[in-house]
Amino acid sequence: MTDREEFRATLAKRRADVAQMFDGVAQRYDLMNSLMTMGQDQQWRQEVVDAVAPRPGERILDLAAGTGTSSRPFADAGATVVPADLSLGMLRVGKSRQPDLSFVNADGLQLPFADASFDCTTISYGLRNVEHTAAALEELRRVTKPGGRVIICEFSTPTWAPFATVYKGYLLTALPTLGKVFSSNATAYTYLADSIRAWPTQPELAELMRGAGWRDVAWRNLSSGIVALHRGVR
Repeated sequence: MTDREEFRATLAKRRADVAQMFDGVAQRYDLMNSLMTMGQDQQWRQEVVDAVAPRPGERILDLAAGTGTSSRPFADAGATVVPADLSLGMLRVGKSRQPDLSFVNADGLQLPFADASFDCTTISYGLRNVEHTAAALEELRRVTKPGGRVIICEFSTPTWAPFATVYKGYLLTALPTLGKVFSSNATAYTYLADSIRAWPTQPELAELMRGAGWRDVAWRNLSSGIVALHRGVR
């Protein structure tokens, strides 16, 4: 499948559908991230790196790593990073661009790793696409070492009401238009907009994390709540 073909998952987020959808947008995925965030994705990525605070010798799971753009800084800091993703198409693109990274095909609900394998687990813009959020949070906790940390970066709910109204309009109109022009798959970016609008608020996601067994849960808003950075400790 190429990114010229139209396909989108539904909000049921069946794993096969999600994988197929991301296979189809893999080649231009990083470009679209930059366009639809007006370049803010680079700053958000740096905020994730700062929150993870990778150290040499640490093992880090970067789930929903896509093409590995988010994983690169962890490797450069001397950590052993495992970029994992459900989409084989994304992994192929990532391996072609960053052959030194050890990409792994992984389902967020059945991670192919032993208990307590990682000092830190992180997922950016991917938890929203997993079929069962609470189960994914539990699975991330399972593979994190006791005392280890999780960092979740995800689109969220703007905190200022007037801006939230403008942002909703952007999701409804601009995202599908950008998808049509630059990825030739407007339907995939319609799904993206729908999934953001249906996603839990910052306090609701924090409560889901606590319910999955994470402690010391906290979050910080980026760009007035367009994105939120959640953290927790096992």
